[in-house]
Amino acid sequence: MELLEVVLGMLVVAVVLARFSETLRVPYAVLLVVAGMALAFVPGLPSVDFDPQLIMALFLPPLLFSSAYFTSWRDFKLYLRPILSLAIGLVLATTLGVGITLKLLLPEVPWAVAFLLGAIVSPPDAVAAAAIMEKLRLPKRIVAILEGESLVNDATGLVLYKFALAAALSGMFSAVEAAGTFVVYAVGGCGIGYAVGLLAVWTLKRLHETQLQIAFTFIVPFVAYLAGENVHVSGVLAVVVAGLVVGWHAPEFFSAEARIQGQTVWASVVFVLNALVFILIGLQLDGIAERLAAYSGTHLLWLATCVSAAAIAIRMIWVFPNAYLPMLSASIRQQEGGAPPVAWVTIVGWTGMRGVVSLAAALAIPQTMADGSAFPARDLVVFLSFAVIFSTLVVQGTTLGPLIRWLGVGGDRNFEREEESARRKLAHAALVELDRLAAEDMVAMEVAPNLRRVYEARMRAEAPTQHDRELDAARRQARRVRLAVVAAERRRLLKLRREREIGDDVLHKLMREVDLEEMRLSSRSQD
Repeated sequence: MELLEVVLGMLVVAVVLARFSETLRVPYAVLLVVAGMALAFVPGLPSVDFDPQLIMALFLPPLLFSSAYFTSWRDFKLYLRPILSLAIGLVLATTLGVGITLKLLLPEVPWAVAFLLGAIVSPPDAVAAAAIMEKLRLPKRIVAILEGESLVNDATGLVLYKFALAAALSGMFSAVEAAGTFVVYAVGGCGIGYAVGLLAVWTLKRLHETQLQIAFTFIVPFVAYLAGENVHVSGVLAVVVAGLVVGWHAPEFFSAEARIQGQTVWASVVFVLNALVFILIGLQLDGIAERLAAYSGTHLLWLATCVSAAAIAIRMIWVFPNAYLPMLSASIRQQEGGAPPVAWVTIVGWTGMRGVVSLAAALAIPQTMADGSAFPARDLVVFLSFAVIFSTLVVQGTTLGPLIRWLGVGGDRNFEREEESARRKLAHAALVELDRLAAEDMVAMEVAPNLRRVYEARMRAEAPTQHDRELDAARRQARRVRLAVVAAERRRLLKLRREREIGDDVLHKLMREVDLEEMRLSSRSQD
């Protein structure tokens, strides 16, 4: 019960911190990592013992699935080269670079353990960068590359983590054998994920209740992960591929209600999982600090600084040649739209914040070896992992927004152009259907002309006339009036409940209709 009270208390703190992150204009992950570190200095908190494999299996599948679900297939394929360069090449370079750095600083640390640390901190976390990208308009090319990287880099880093951990536990490593195993591991994981994804789509099409559909989407990532792990292939890649498959097909059969509720529920769950991981690492830091008493505070600070600097520097060094050298090829220049500006590459290089995936991987390191002896330098690896996460989130996370503004990087109009084109085509489809229904006498004659004027106005959105602008202003005014009317409906509905004229069942049903109408009007008012 004591641990439960601490966790619930910290979740409350996490909610409050997330609220203030909006005011402070910093990603909530920055405040969470600070709060987690502060736990190490709170006396009387309970010690935490848990199965390391449970941490990996509990936290990673839903987080990876959520990221894969919303990935754009088109943009992913368009910028596949820079995405793979970051998600595979840079992850491997970071694993090697950070591992070598630790080995040079502490020669007594085994090579496998040094590379284990490198694998843990190799994949940047997209949460903090996404929180800033939502508020600052960035070119679509940058957003697509960063989102694509975040999809694949976790899988790459965790596959390397598995190999480094196995080498540390067995004391044996063969590069040739590892390369062959990596191929089987990756291909097998993708195959399992594809099969689970197709099975999930087949099942979701037959679950017509919204609650069942949403609940089942939480089952899918765990099934994919466990299926992959049980047949000794990459459970992480299985989750990613399953998320891609379900995300591609879901809009075809999910109802509007399922989409709205599902996005809200998933966003809440991802937030809670992020908060819990930072809380768990905070509860462990106190014991870790005690067991690292052999190192002085100055020495630990020096190690943390060097390892963090290596992780940041490797990314900055990597992005520039990999952005410009391939541009020597005319075909690549044409496919990717030419060489990116230096400011764009700088932003990509600075979005290297580590986060929840690295935390979960660090926590999943076993306490003991197969023979029962203590895992070598485990506490040091966990401490340095947290140090890299803390350094990158605080240093890069708090300066990314100002850097973007200082470089003068703004959004392009690709998104707006696509949206405008899609809106016109939707309006055309609506007009064609309206004519068909009117010809079949399924639409009243007095309704069709009004609807036609609405959709014809949308068709002219590309080059609005003065009349169109006046019509648009009138529509905005009408929406404001309708929002006020909806608010009046809600007040009246609540009054009816207070006066006991209706029960809660009627209240909830009608309140839902009022809420959906308000959401529809509010979303359109932001166009």
